[in-house]
Amino acid sequence: MEQTVKHDPNYYKKIIFALCLGWVVIWIYRTILTPIYPQIQESLGNISDTQVGLIASIYFFAYTGMQIPSGILVDKFGQKRVLIPAFIIFALAAFVIGSSTTITQVYIGALMAGLSTGSYYGAAFSLSAKHMPKDKKSFSNAIINSGSALGMVIGLVGSSVLVGGLEIKWNFMLYIIAVLIVAVTFVFMLFVKQDKKTATNETSEDKKTTQNTVSQGVELFSPKKLVIYFVYFATCYGYYMIVTWLPSFLVSEKGFEQGSVGYVAALVAVTAVPGALIFSKYIDKNAHMRQKLIIFLLIGAAVTISLTVFAPNPAVLYGALILYGLLGKLAIDPVLITYVTDSVPSNSMAKALGIFNFFGMTSSVIAPTLTGYIGDITGSKVLAFYIAAILLVAATILFFLVVMLKEKKTINPLINE
Repeated sequence: MEQTVKHDPNYYKKIIFALCLGWVVIWIYRTILTPIYPQIQESLGNISDTQVGLIASIYFFAYTGMQIPSGILVDKFGQKRVLIPAFIIFALAAFVIGSSTTITQVYIGALMAGLSTGSYYGAAFSLSAKHMPKDKKSFSNAIINSGSALGMVIGLVGSSVLVGGLEIKWNFMLYIIAVLIVAVTFVFMLFVKQDKKTATNETSEDKKTTQNTVSQGVELFSPKKLVIYFVYFATCYGYYMIVTWLPSFLVSEKGFEQGSVGYVAALVAVTAVPGALIFSKYIDKNAHMRQKLIIFLLIGAAVTISLTVFAPNPAVLYGALILYGLLGKLAIDPVLITYVTDSVPSNSMAKALGIFNFFGMTSSVIAPTLTGYIGDITGSKVLAFYIAAILLVAATILFFLVVMLKEKKTINPLINE
């Protein structure tokens, strides 16, 4: 490892700042289109809900497909050498979408964006795992993840106000995000240092973990790990369904004005930040409560998604969205990420994270298009919300039966599976 990295006591803070900004621009891109689907549909020839949902599904299909390959690339070449070229392509993708005149061009841009940002997850969290203080891992990951909430707020509110309210052309929003992506790329160049690969840079802790892996037969597809993957799948399914279709659902089925839906949907992101920070700080100090906390958060997410559908008035709906933000994906993420990074040696960390995220993010491929299809066929997206809640309940039951009950039989089962 380079001396500048090793002896800079503030390097981990620079990493947190840079990686948080990375999630900000990724999530601005992911959410900037959702409040303005009607304008996009009109400008591209009154395309169907299914075709619109396919924009997000193509992006997430490419994003998900890149998880394992990008993890291998990061482990081989280092985070910086993967991040910078990827974000240059990401900026080009935003420009392609902004200049589109047909839905096919939008699909091409979405594919480019998915492939480029697909390398971010493994690079970001393997970098944080290597340099974060051990007693601040979950909390640091929560801060980094909070960039996604901030980006979600900017994307939802910005596009609602500028396009829905001030009637600025939707294409202009993509040019803005392209400029922001370029700016974040420069931050990576300045703050992220390239680790020098050496034959001896594996720590004693890594060697111990590797020996445990061999001696105890730890596998990436053991029953407990498969359940962890499904937990992440179910968590992501509800989250990405809400991110993609909540604004449209509020307008068409709850009677909200389009100019206000960005603010309402942003409640999820705003409340997600304190929720993630509070729970991650608690888990850093009370690791033995990790499994009980996951059960609690999964049940809370299922209940609040259901309340979104059943809400008899705006006040109840606001409360459901606020609680979902506190108890949903961003609160569970830091706990699961720390589990994955603690269970593998550092020289294969990005690959392990890529596999974990691949399984979770398959839901982001399915949810947008399936929700749009359900809306086209039934005239309502209520069934899609039910599916999301059922998946969370199933994840809770499986986690309790396969992981939590067996926890009592071993000293440290999540790590020593």
